[in-house]
Amino acid sequence: MRLPLLRQKITSNIAWLLKMLPVHNSCRFIFNTNFKSPNLHPQNYKEKMKVCIAEKPSVAREIASVLGANTKRDGYYEGNGYAVTYTFGHLCTLKEPNDYKAYWKSWDLNNLPMLPDKFETKVVENSGIQKQFKIIKGLFDQATLVINCGDAGQEGELIQRWVMNEANYKGEVQRLWISSLTTEAIREGFDNLKPSANYDNLYYAGFSRAIGDWLLGMNATRLYTVKHGGYKQVLSIGRVQTPTLAMVVDRFTAIENFKPQPYWELQTLYRETLFSYEEGRFLKKEDGELLANKVQESDFEIISIERKNGNEFAPKLFDLTGLQVYCNTKFGFSADETLKIVQTLYEQKVVTYPRVDTTFLPNDIYPKVAGILQNLTNYATLTEPLLGKKIKKSTKVFNDKKVTDHHAIIPTGIQSNLQYNQQQVYDIITKRFIAVFYDDCLVANTTVIGKAADVAFKTTGKEILKKGWRIVFEDPNTKEKEADILPSFVKGEKGPHQPSFLEKETKPPNQFTEATLLRAMETAGKQVDDEDLRELMKENGIGRPSTRANIIETLFKRQYIVRNKKQVLPTPTGIQLIDTIQNEMVKSAELTGSWEKQLKDIEKGTFTAAAFINNMKRMVDALVYEVRSEAKRANISHEGSFQKQVPTVVKKKATGITAETCPKCKKATLIKGKSAYGCADYKIGCNFVLPFTFAEKKISENQYLRLLQKGSTVNLKDFKTDAGTVEGLLRFDENFKLKLEAKKTAAPTPSAEKKATSNPLACPKCQKGTVIKGNTAYGCSAYKYGCDFKVTFDVVRAKLKDQKPTKELVHSILKEGI
Repeated sequence: MRLPLLRQKITSNIAWLLKMLPVHNSCRFIFNTNFKSPNLHPQNYKEKMKVCIAEKPSVAREIASVLGANTKRDGYYEGNGYAVTYTFGHLCTLKEPNDYKAYWKSWDLNNLPMLPDKFETKVVENSGIQKQFKIIKGLFDQATLVINCGDAGQEGELIQRWVMNEANYKGEVQRLWISSLTTEAIREGFDNLKPSANYDNLYYAGFSRAIGDWLLGMNATRLYTVKHGGYKQVLSIGRVQTPTLAMVVDRFTAIENFKPQPYWELQTLYRETLFSYEEGRFLKKEDGELLANKVQESDFEIISIERKNGNEFAPKLFDLTGLQVYCNTKFGFSADETLKIVQTLYEQKVVTYPRVDTTFLPNDIYPKVAGILQNLTNYATLTEPLLGKKIKKSTKVFNDKKVTDHHAIIPTGIQSNLQYNQQQVYDIITKRFIAVFYDDCLVANTTVIGKAADVAFKTTGKEILKKGWRIVFEDPNTKEKEADILPSFVKGEKGPHQPSFLEKETKPPNQFTEATLLRAMETAGKQVDDEDLRELMKENGIGRPSTRANIIETLFKRQYIVRNKKQVLPTPTGIQLIDTIQNEMVKSAELTGSWEKQLKDIEKGTFTAAAFINNMKRMVDALVYEVRSEAKRANISHEGSFQKQVPTVVKKKATGITAETCPKCKKATLIKGKSAYGCADYKIGCNFVLPFTFAEKKISENQYLRLLQKGSTVNLKDFKTDAGTVEGLLRFDENFKLKLEAKKTAAPTPSAEKKATSNPLACPKCQKGTVIKGNTAYGCSAYKYGCDFKVTFDVVRAKLKDQKPTKELVHSILKEGI
C-alpha cells in the first residue's frame, strides 16, 4: 500500500510545483501521471494567443524570428505568445461559374452573360492548400487577435482577407504594414500596428479588380471561343491582356503597312564630329547635289560657338516598371525575371518592397538616409564623399504627395553575397540611390556652326563642366565616350573635311521590346518620354506594376505573342483575334486605363466598388449581345494560323549587319554593342568582334557587311599605323581577327597625285606626319596638331609643265613646298 500512496504524494507535489512555476502564455503542459513526456497541441491551449498570418513561409520565418516564436510546428511557428502561420500566395479564389449554377458549366452562347448577384470565394482545390487552410482555421479559432502580415499592397490585402472570411474569423484584426523585411523594420511595424479597417478600401479595390477580371474574362473568353474559335481553340480574353495584345498588333500592323519616303542628307565630318546641313534634309536629290559638289572644293571653318550652361539631374529612383525597363534594356532580362529577382532581394532584406509605382521617398525616410549609406560598405568609395557633410535633400526625391502605400525601391543598408544576376539588379538600385544625393551634373549645351563654300552646317552636343552624380556610374574599364560629347572648337579654326551626300528613307516605328511595352502599359499606349509627364499619367496606366510582367508572360504562354531576339511580335493567332474583336472597349488601352483609375479611386474612397462592378456588368451584357449578333465566324486556331502565316510574322528578318551569322562560331547572329559589333553568343565564349574604329579609322556598317559577305572591304584611306597614314583594305586572319592589307601599287596609275601617295611621304616640314591628299591640295596628316604644310595641285601641275609625272618627281616638288 505504501507504493501507491508515495506515487500519489509525488504526483500531488509536482502538480503544486507546476502551478507555482511561470508557464508561457502560448501553451500549458498536460501532465501525465505515468511520467511520460509533456504534450503540446494547439487544441490543448487553455489561454488564447496572437496569430500572425504572412503571405509566404519565408516571410513567416523572418517575422517569427523577430517575435521570438522559435518553435517550428506543422504549418506555423510558435512562441512568446504568438503563432506565426502563412499562406502560399492565393489559398482562396473566386468561385467558378458552375459553383453558382450547374448549367453554367457548359460553354454555350445561350448561357451568356453569366452575372452572379453576389460573388463568393472558396478554398483552392489542392490537397496541400486545403491542409494549410485547416491549420490556419484551427489557429484562428483560438486567437484573441489576428495580425495580417500579408505583403503591404492590394494583392496582399486581398489574399489574407479572403482566408479570414473563408475561415469565418470574427475577432479583432490588426495590420502589419512594412516596406522591408529587416529586423528593425519588422520591430518598428509591430510597435505601430494599424487597425485593419484602415485598409478596407484597399481590400474593396482588390476585390473589385478580381470581380472585374472574372466578369470580362469568364464571359468574353467563352463568348469569343464559342463564336470564333477553331478546332479545340480557346480564345482567352482579359481586361488587361487584350488591350496589351492590341497595342502589339497595332504597332506590328503599322510597321507592315509603312511606306518609306526617300530623302537626302548633306553632312560632313570635321575633327571626327559629324555636322549636318543647317537647313535640314532634301526631298529632291538635285537640290542637294549642287551644294554637295560646291562644299568639296573648300576647307571647313568654324564660324560660331554657342554655349549654355545647365544642370542635369540624377536619374530618378526606381519604381518596379522603371527597374524592369532598365534591366530589359541593359541586361536583357524579361519583365518577369526582373520581378522575381527583385522579389528575392526583398526577401533577403537587401532592398525595400518592390511592387511599387512611385519614384519618390517620403520625408520620414530622410533621417535614415545617412545610416543606410553608412552601412553600404561595399560602396564606400561612392558614399564617403556624402557622409562628411549634410546629406542633400531635394523635392525631386522627397515628396509626401507622390507616395501612397510605399516608396521607391531603395537598398536597406543590409549587404549579402548575391548571385550574379541578383548583384546586377541590386547594384543599379543602390547606385541610383547613392546618385540622388550627389550634386547635379553641370554641362554646357553647345551648338557649333561651321561652313564650307558659304554652306552652313550645324552640330549640337554638350561639354561636361562638373561631373556631379555621373561619378557614381563611371566605369573605369570602358573606353568609349558618350555620343553627344563634343570636342573643344575654336571660332575661326579651319581645315579639311569629308563631306557626304547620302540617300536615306523615312523609317517606321520600332517593334515593341518588353521594355517599351511595359512603358506603353504604364501610359495606356501614349508615347511619353518626359519623366515628369510619365509620372502624372501613371494613374491611367493599364495593369499594376506587380501584374504587368505576368500579363506579358500570359500572352507568351497563350501563343498570342512571340520573342524575336529583343522584339515582341504578335503571332498570326494574336493578329487574327484582335482583328476579329470589333468592340473597342475590349481592346482599348485608354478605356482600360480609365478602369484602373476607378480602382485607384476605390482605394482612396472616392469611388465605390458597387459602381465599378455594375459598370462592368453592363459592359459585359452589351458585349454578349453584340457578338452573338455578328453574322461572320472567324474560325481562329493556332494550327491553321501558324501553318499559313508564321513565315510572314516570325521570319521577318533583321536588316544590316545584325542579320549576319557570326563567321567564327557560325551559330549566333551579330549584335551591336557600345563600341563594336560582336557575336550574340559572347556570354558562352565566342569572342568575335568588329570594332567601330580600327587603326584610328571609323569603319562603317556597310564596309563590315562587305567584309563578311565578300571577304574584304574596299580600299579605305586614313588608317594610322607606325609607318604613318596608309590606304588599304581589311580582311580576317585565320583567327577571325582584323588585319590591314596595304593597298597594292604594282599597276601604274595615270594620275601623278596618286603616284605621289602610293607610298607615304614623310611631311617635309614637321617630319612627324605623312603627306596626304585633300580636295584641292596636299597637306600633312598632323594638321590637327598644328602642322600647316600645304602644296596646291595647281603648284604641282605648274612645276611639272610638260614633264612626264613620276613618283620621284612629284615627291621632289612637294619637298620644295616648304
